[in-house]
Amino acid sequence: MTFKTILTSAFAATFLSTSAFAANPDVGGAAMFETKNIVENAVNSADHTTLVAAVQAAGLVDTLQGPGPFTVFAPVNSAFAALPAGTVDNLLKPENKAALTKVLTSHVVSGNWSAQKIVSAIKSSPDGFYHFNAVSGDALSAKLVGGQVYIFDESGRAARVTIADVNQSNGVIHVVNKVLLPK
Repeated sequence: MTFKTILTSAFAATFLSTSAFAANPDVGGAAMFETKNIVENAVNSADHTTLVAAVQAAGLVDTLQGPGPFTVFAPVNSAFAALPAGTVDNLLKPENKAALTKVLTSHVVSGNWSAQKIVSAIKSSPDGFYHFNAVSGDALSAKLVGGQVYIFDESGRAARVTIADVNQSNGVIHVVNKVLLPK
């Protein structure tokens, strides 16, 4: 091999291994594909069966399969299980569809917000929080705590981002460990 070939190969290996070309992380034991939309990927995650059932009950499947882009802070099953007893069952009742929709859309932000963009916004904020609105109209805030991103709802409840930057064809999912609740 010539020096030029070695140098070109080393450059290509370094360039192609950067995060811009990294594969999506697996979520809930399933591969997540950038070519699939939010719903198409979420239904395959064993960690998001409650979220998927709630999205279906709220009639939000078509919206979250739409062009977006959307940023979804997706609570895992254990986050729903940590809510007071009966909360999820109550929200899933047809007569509570409006309340369920409000809870779910408080986890969705318009736009494609990568973790890097969120962290940059936090760092440039004078109070250490990046303030933004969910599509529900509820205020959310992001803050770095111990080097990790936390999303706060209007009541101050904090959800830690446990898996960031799960890219979708219509946005991005950030897996969180708590359910955000609107006021």
